[in-house]
Amino acid sequence: MSATEWFQARLRSGEKSKVPVAPEGAAKSAPRNAPKPSVRTTAERLQATLRKADEALSPRALRRVLADLQAVIDPRVSEVEGGRRAHAIADAYRAATADERRDYWALMSEHFAADAQKLKAARDQHQAAVGTPDEGQAELRLRRALVSPRMRLLQRFAVEPEGMRFLVDLRADLLPCLKADKRLLALDAELEQLFSTWFDVAFLELRRIDWDSPASLIEKLIRYEAVHDIKSWSDVKNRLDDSDRRCYGFFHPRLPNEPLIFVEVALVDRISDGITPLLDETAVPVPAARATTAIFYSISNTQNGLRGVSFGDSLIKRVVETLQEELPRLKTFATLSPIPGFRTWLAKNAADLLPRLDEKREAELGRLVGSLPPTAERLLAAADGAASFDASFDAKSPLRQWLMQAAAEYLGRALVDGTPADPVARFHLGNGARVERLNWAGDPSPKGHKQSYGLMVNYLYDLKRLDKHRAWLAEGRVAVSGDVESLYFKKG
Repeated sequence: MSATEWFQARLRSGEKSKVPVAPEGAAKSAPRNAPKPSVRTTAERLQATLRKADEALSPRALRRVLADLQAVIDPRVSEVEGGRRAHAIADAYRAATADERRDYWALMSEHFAADAQKLKAARDQHQAAVGTPDEGQAELRLRRALVSPRMRLLQRFAVEPEGMRFLVDLRADLLPCLKADKRLLALDAELEQLFSTWFDVAFLELRRIDWDSPASLIEKLIRYEAVHDIKSWSDVKNRLDDSDRRCYGFFHPRLPNEPLIFVEVALVDRISDGITPLLDETAVPVPAARATTAIFYSISNTQNGLRGVSFGDSLIKRVVETLQEELPRLKTFATLSPIPGFRTWLAKNAADLLPRLDEKREAELGRLVGSLPPTAERLLAAADGAASFDASFDAKSPLRQWLMQAAAEYLGRALVDGTPADPVARFHLGNGARVERLNWAGDPSPKGHKQSYGLMVNYLYDLKRLDKHRAWLAEGRVAVSGDVESLYFKKG
């Protein structure tokens, strides 16, 4: 089945489609129809005769599914036979309703954990052996005790060719339900652990996606683009134009025609300050051989089930290396990125920023909003009430300058648990990039206004300073350019 057929089938069946998670996109909310957990544990239900109203599978059906799951890891069967049995369960799971699928997760979570007594004994032996010649052997026993039957069960699903696809989709189903049912956390953790190994960058292939790629692959590019929607075939053709564009994706051998993450690149002669010219199909391209700057303007993860598995930084490094080999004139590598969390953050923090205004700026803003001193409510209302923030908006406007200052504070100083508050900033700064420049009216689309009043930011990848910038971030210091630093409010 092609990606398009799969997607259409999902829509016809009334199920939610998988929502991609993009490093440069806003976080997607969980599906509203996520199944609710049963009050009773599966152990209680397995001993019961009748099903309660909040339960999907009957006790008899639940016992049958548990027996099928246990048969997958029966020590008397081979890996191949175990994989065949797992494949049958995967088929049944795909045909199940959302509530029935939750029962599958509950059984995996509650009945395939590591043996608590064996684990305790191994821990006690290891603790007693620390510093003795037996420490190594004790550590080995502890490691073996930590391997749960659940881990072996999940590994058996991956034996069949379609098993990897099944597990990734299963986790995508599971993730929205974790907050409501903590019993599923162990299952999710083990899936993420397996994926971190199976999808290590050493096993991924970097491939270029161009107009000559299979149509099915280009359709997936359109479907998964999560930053700047692709509006037409002419739009996607422009983004894949060989003269001034490049697109690369990471692929896994078990998902050969499915890009796990892809990046769209524009080859230009300077750092871009707005997305509209980059997406303009009529713009005169800079010949690739003469380009000096590569702009990463869209990075999209395609598999929600791989959330938490990091390969975006490796993608950028590999793309930079590939571009340098092909086009040695390229010297500057930067992004043109959205600021998806800015507007929400400002609504919560505007009042705290006002005392840090100097007297002149405070008076200017007060006159603008009709309140001395200006209030956060009136300033936010003025920003909301503006018909549009385009490039022609007065550069000397105190409202524009205040928003630019607030965005600099957000990107350069707003940290949560020592990491940048903005998800896109967290991604790029964690890779060693620097906040280079804020761009007024960088994204004039409705989505851009909703996220950040149209502001966009360039993150610069200075290849000689990536490690230095990472070290700064580990110390709670964000790397910013002098232009961005000059926008900071005075410290309160």
